[in-house]
Amino acid sequence: MTKEKIGVVLLNMGGPDSLDAIQPFLYNLFSDHDIIQIPKPIQKPVAFLISRLRAKKTKKYYEIMGGKSPQKEQTLQQAQKLQEKLEEDYKVVVAMRYWHPFTEEALNQLFQEKIKKIILLPLYPQYSRTTTGSSFNEFDRRVKRYINPGKFAVLSTLKGTKDPYYYFSNIPIAKINCYFDNPLYIKAMVENIKENLPEDYKDYYFLFTAHSLPEKIILDGDPYKKQTETTVKLIMEHFPNVKYSLAYQSKVGPVKWLEPFTDQEIERLIKEGYKKLIVIPVSFVSEHSETLYELDYLYGNIAKELGAESYIRIPTLKSHPMFIETLKELVIKNS
Repeated sequence: MTKEKIGVVLLNMGGPDSLDAIQPFLYNLFSDHDIIQIPKPIQKPVAFLISRLRAKKTKKYYEIMGGKSPQKEQTLQQAQKLQEKLEEDYKVVVAMRYWHPFTEEALNQLFQEKIKKIILLPLYPQYSRTTTGSSFNEFDRRVKRYINPGKFAVLSTLKGTKDPYYYFSNIPIAKINCYFDNPLYIKAMVENIKENLPEDYKDYYFLFTAHSLPEKIILDGDPYKKQTETTVKLIMEHFPNVKYSLAYQSKVGPVKWLEPFTDQEIERLIKEGYKKLIVIPVSFVSEHSETLYELDYLYGNIAKELGAESYIRIPTLKSHPMFIETLKELVIKNS
């Protein structure tokens, strides 16, 4: 008799796995109505135009990074490590939002097993409708082929409540919304930072950096900014007497985004005499263009040109043992 398993779907953004994948990846990104809310009839034509215009410039970033994003490999490794921790009662798969393996591919893989429950686990510690919310929406659209929703099914995205969310179907589905203040996640961040610090780290300024969002999204009630600030505060409780701040990176387009911008904050700090910087990505759990190109190459060179004496970028969590333990405990709690 085939044993029933609990399916665990790791949700992430995805990244181009070759230079040829850049334009279609960007098209998928700009086609997402959860990120860019323009009238739906013009969304795809606009996405096609923007992706064509940006592909050439973006290609240069990825050439510097070695021709592709490492996010797929790193996320698959996270899934493998989590699978090893959870053992045979669970089936762990990866669903990327904008490039392979897509949600449909993850569901095909998942339903090769006899599944009794599904747990959606975003690799975004802080909730935003543009990340976790978008992945939940895409899952809801795709999963209808595989389940019988029944009379009481609710297929929708949460605005940011902290508790897991279930909707009724023949297969229970739990949505883990966020874990920005989870003690194990904070412990993973602290351990990862400490493992990469110089001995004289108290002489450094800690600059946390998170992906920016249009300010309007926050004003509409998105909890991302507040949750990110809470994460940073909880981390810094373990580093008393170290000065720090939080900035935002990766702005796109003309609308007002969350500030201060990371490059401008680097400039301000160095001009004010803080010439030893430790840069800590706080909303990323794997490496991609925002870390490898922006933080390491672009901002690293800016800091050097401005006279920084030392610029240390803390690696993302990737498959850090305490982060995998965090994911395991989140799954078990929601099983």
